[in-house]
Amino acid sequence: MNTRNWTPEGQVISRFVFFAALLFSLLCSPFVQQSYGQQSHTLKPTPKTVAWGYYDAKAAPVLRVKSGDTVEIQTLITNSPKRLEDAGLPADQVEQSLRDITDQVKDKGPGGHILTGPIYIEGAEIGDVLEVKILAIKLAIPYAYNAFGPGRGYLPDDYPYPKIKIIPLDEKRMVAKFGPGIEIPLHPFFGSMGDAPPESAGRFNSAPPWIMAGNLDNKDLVAGTTLYIPVHAAGALFEVGDGHAGQGDGEVDITALETSLVGTFQFIVRKDLHLKWPRAETPTHYITMGLNDDLNACATLAVREMIDFLVTEKHLSRDDAYMLSSVAADLHITELVDGNKGVHMMLPKSIFVSASPK
Repeated sequence: MNTRNWTPEGQVISRFVFFAALLFSLLCSPFVQQSYGQQSHTLKPTPKTVAWGYYDAKAAPVLRVKSGDTVEIQTLITNSPKRLEDAGLPADQVEQSLRDITDQVKDKGPGGHILTGPIYIEGAEIGDVLEVKILAIKLAIPYAYNAFGPGRGYLPDDYPYPKIKIIPLDEKRMVAKFGPGIEIPLHPFFGSMGDAPPESAGRFNSAPPWIMAGNLDNKDLVAGTTLYIPVHAAGALFEVGDGHAGQGDGEVDITALETSLVGTFQFIVRKDLHLKWPRAETPTHYITMGLNDDLNACATLAVREMIDFLVTEKHLSRDDAYMLSSVAADLHITELVDGNKGVHMMLPKSIFVSASPK
């Protein structure tokens, strides 16, 4: 080709075509497609974007996202404006969204949690696992409450009367001012994170945790951790709520530092994982869970799940996995008060060194 007679205009057009082709090829590469395709969403609680007290495979999604997308989700304290005000909270500190939802949502129950969602994750199918990365959690209001009532909690007969306490939160110092001379370090987490149960379960009460996670009340699931949930319905239908500023293992009086939170989550559909029960991972530990109405059954499930994890993911023999669980893992009572109790087992990642000592 003879290029001696090219005009300046022709050179400009040629360069434009070259760079356009280069940009097109970059956008078509698999790596760029994955990054370019990920989107960020925001979901706030309104009367049309919450599920009050249930997880349900037939629930209509309020948001649809793709695998890899992130969503900032605002959740509401699980209580009524009247009860909060009767406990001494000034009326102007009650969130307007809580008033709207309390007044307008009539389809409630059987549970009591106000859950934001459900969110449909495209590509999630029955038998997959939904990987939920908890990227960030922040306080939404400067207070929490703790309460108990007759016939509830771990000591239902010892306290045959109701009581509620408003507890100020100091976000700057990240402490709860429980009372004179008592400050509790804050570790915000969502008590309830789950997807839909199998359709045969119908509308499932938001209180007891189960195979689809839900009301786990696991205080270790803070920002920076990942929850793995088996998928039992198309789109997974993720819901979240029951914000806690902190909690003790067991949650013995049936509530924690109950508050409103804002969380940022990334949802990833895992076709390569197949789980029977939820699992989790923190920066320092692997976590398996047992959920049942019997505490011994919970512990049995948590240990068996840890053995399965070590065999599948760490390629140990079942004998070595059982032994390692005994010498290195810790069992914790997650909660005792939600119908199904919870036990989780924590194994430190630090024991897996890169090379064996000589």
